[in-house]
Formats: sequence, C-alpha cells, structure tokens
Amino acid sequence: QVQLVESGGGLVQAGGSLRLSCAASGRTFRNYAMGWFRQAPGKEREFVAAKSWSGGYTNYADSVKGRFTISRDNAKNTVYLQMDSLKLEDTAVYYCAARSLAPSVYHKDYENWGQGTQVTVSS
Repeated sequence: QVQLVESGGGLVQAGGSLRLSCAASGRTFRNYAMGWFRQAPGKEREFVAAKSWSGGYTNYADSVKGRFTISRDNAKNTVYLQMDSLKLEDTAVYYCAARSLAPSVYHKDYENWGQGTQVTVSS
C-alpha cells in the first residue's frame, strides 16, 4: 500500500495555471505507475494523465493534451500535474492514484487513491 495526499487545488480564472502535487508515503514510490484522474459533479471519474515508474511512458487524455503536464520526482516521492490554459470544463475534484503495474487509463486498475483536491475554474 502507498498513501497519497494531493495539494495545490484552488480557484483560478480561465486561462490561468495551477500545479497539483501528490505526496506518497508507504511502499516504495518509484515502483508505482502514477495517474491523475478527475471527477466533476454528476459525472464519471475520468482519466487525465499517467506516467510510468521510470518516467519513460506518459499518456494524456485528449482533452488536456498540450495544456497539462505530468511529472514525477522519485527522490521526493511526489508526482505533479502542471495545468496551464485552464478552461471552465476543467473544474473537478482531481485525484492522484498509484498502480503497481503499468500505467492505465482506467480508474479501476489503480489500487491506491488520494482524497482529492478541488480545482475550480471561473470565467
């Protein structure tokens, strides 16, 4: 098991930027693929981005490609989500997740989850 704690959410105007952080503790962080997901009110949880344990593989949802960047610092046991050019439709609770196997776009594949952090984009 790995414990995950997200931070960095908040209120931002459309076109602005935020950086989310996810700090991990417990099992060896570098052995886990990491993902970011989000869930807006009344909607299913959806994939945002994922990165392999080595950092060599990265995947993004089409809706965030070119605007969001996932990165990880295994020395600090932390994964980040840099969000630029934010849009109203990016408003959601953002979750980080860890998986002991290869990265996946399916939330059910991840064994460990943080509590989520709210991101609200205003006009």
